[in-house]
Amino acid sequence: MLKNTAEAQFDYILLAIVAILTGLGIVILASASAPFSQEMFGSPSYLLLRHILWLVLGAILAFLAFKIRLDFLKKIAPILVLINLILLAMVFLPVIGVTAHGASRWINLGIITFQPAEFLKLTFILYLAAWLSNRSEKQMIQKRSGTVGPKKELKISQTLIAFLVIISVLSLLLALQPDISTLGVIVLTAILIYFSANTPFWHLILMFFLASGSLIALVKIAPYRAERIMVFFQPGIDPLGIGFHARQALIAVGSGGIIGTGLGMGIQKFGFLPQPISDSIFAIFAEETGFIGALGLIFLFLMFFWRGFRIAKNKQSKFFQLTAIGITSWIIIQAFVNIGSMIGLLPVTGIPLPFIGYGGSHLIAELIGVGILLNISKQT
Repeated sequence: MLKNTAEAQFDYILLAIVAILTGLGIVILASASAPFSQEMFGSPSYLLLRHILWLVLGAILAFLAFKIRLDFLKKIAPILVLINLILLAMVFLPVIGVTAHGASRWINLGIITFQPAEFLKLTFILYLAAWLSNRSEKQMIQKRSGTVGPKKELKISQTLIAFLVIISVLSLLLALQPDISTLGVIVLTAILIYFSANTPFWHLILMFFLASGSLIALVKIAPYRAERIMVFFQPGIDPLGIGFHARQALIAVGSGGIIGTGLGMGIQKFGFLPQPISDSIFAIFAEETGFIGALGLIFLFLMFFWRGFRIAKNKQSKFFQLTAIGITSWIIIQAFVNIGSMIGLLPVTGIPLPFIGYGGSHLIAELIGVGILLNISKQT
């Protein structure tokens, strides 16, 4: 179960990129978390130590993911996503579900509290990759044997319908929490995987209209989403109210200048910038390391993108390709949505910065994803 048959050297460059990113996460979190950690827990290092603990746990699970047989992972992918969906529904239970800031996104099991939606990003990628690769393999066998008949278009349509049904179920569960930011990451990643499986272009056009309609409906249902969009188009609107987060993020980024204020010397973390250790940590990073540091961080994520898609391109197995595309897309979409929201290119969202932002669930899920990606990189 934990051994693959044909193996080559894994991608050391990708591993180095992730190691640097997690290292930078520790450094900036040591600075960003100290004031809040001291105020809430009486120790400036409390939150940092928790982050390091999650990092160690994530590294152990990543190593297991690096060693697991990928054909076994493909077989259990439906079971993993089913368990994840059950956990996602359990956040609404009064006994173990945790509600904070008007959102029901966490499960409390006493010794641990975790966010199932963060793990769904990974398990859904595995499920989609397994399902679509099986479909692709069947079509290839039919093509070689000459058994492809006039019902091919019908089968393609059935695949689209099944895909939309699955996405609808996920969308409902995530919208009820609500966690629209996570939903957006999952849907975008899923669409990229879907079209990497050689599906018709007209499916993309249909999905665009469906997604646009769904987005309009979600904005209509919750006025605060419309307010975030208004702030995006009019950054100066209500700077002490709905525009406060976006304004303070821009102040933090701008205060860094070229070389930054210096590690530990930023001021926005002292109660000025909301969520300085999680959603807004890029703004703190840019404030303390400046334009050069921020550019370097963006470069690292671009390098991750390059190595991830290089792994996908060099693999013959459709499951390997789709899984690598999915994991890489998930990390990169999440990173650039977070960064974009901090520099005014996108509306402010609740998406954490991969490998860097505080939060055990997303960090562990991302490291497991990297373990799988490195596993794929060594397959011949």
